[in-house]
Amino acid sequence: MNHRRSSYLSIQSKASVCRMNTDQEQHQSPPPLPTPPAGDALMGPAPPPAAEPPSRRQPPTVIVPSPNPDALISGGGIGFLTGERNARFSYGYASFKGKRASMEDYYEIRISEVDGQMVALFGVFDGHGGFRTAEYLKRNLFKNLSSHPDFIRDTNSAIVEAFRQTDTDYLNEEKGQQKDAGSTASTAVLVRDKLFVANVGDSRVVACRAGSAVPLSIDHKPDRSDERERIEQAGGFIVWAGTWRVGGVLAVSRAFGDKLLRPYVVAEPKFRKAFYENLLCLPLEISESKGYFVSEEEIDGVEFIIIASDGLWNVLSNKDAVTIVKDIADAEAASRKLIEEAYGRGSLDNITCVVVRFEDG
Repeated sequence: MNHRRSSYLSIQSKASVCRMNTDQEQHQSPPPLPTPPAGDALMGPAPPPAAEPPSRRQPPTVIVPSPNPDALISGGGIGFLTGERNARFSYGYASFKGKRASMEDYYEIRISEVDGQMVALFGVFDGHGGFRTAEYLKRNLFKNLSSHPDFIRDTNSAIVEAFRQTDTDYLNEEKGQQKDAGSTASTAVLVRDKLFVANVGDSRVVACRAGSAVPLSIDHKPDRSDERERIEQAGGFIVWAGTWRVGGVLAVSRAFGDKLLRPYVVAEPKFRKAFYENLLCLPLEISESKGYFVSEEEIDGVEFIIIASDGLWNVLSNKDAVTIVKDIADAEAASRKLIEEAYGRGSLDNITCVVVRFEDG
């Protein structure tokens, strides 16, 4: 995250962010025992060395190469959804520490069956003040969502409640921590023929429709008039400190964690529900009174979506990102290209992105 916290302290990135297959392990046998001396001719041959008790024999040494925290890692796959029409999609992800001293970005992709329905969940989590909040979201947010009893029947409510539950659980675990930390979250959830996009913070989701960029989320920044009003009504304030910051500290107005900035910084999502087949998009926003404001716009066919941390969006516009991906059929290759382009344009932050391409089954 690009100087999101004014009192940023580098923390060593979690090594397991770089996945490693077992075939990367290298096995090295122990050196052979030295040949015993031939012995003195008068004394006869030297007796053979006594066998080492089995309990004292050393196992072969296994050398596991350490993952390179500076490497760009990527991967991808394909999936299918069932509904009124079958939908096939491919996805790719890429993540890069970039020019930052530590890695605080995480991503998560889950494709599974819930209540007899195939679902797919994609998320990018950009930590600040350390990696622990983003790591917690990776491990728990989609687990809480997919286990929600109304996940299939009422996905809207399930998303809101899963975000709240995850945030509350995390804050309870943080009570013993002296240093504050937080994370953004941008998620896209596929259920039947519907795409649900929920966002907290300044990571972003952008769709491509008929070759054009369509934002599916809006960054939560303190200088947004609606966010500033919400913060001030809660008793908080924003000040300029290189950029607009909540309480002079945080450069986003919504995030998971950040217990010292509650209730001004919240993890309430604002999200969209896009009907993949019916080409209908309903942005649902949560007010302070917990009511829903629903508006409607048509989407004429979603070709692909991009989910990325602000390390990408700081240097690439929505249009730039869609233009780059548009002509790259392979989703993983498209994700790598986005990161390479953002790094080449001078991004100073961690960069993580997920590309999901849709096509008829």
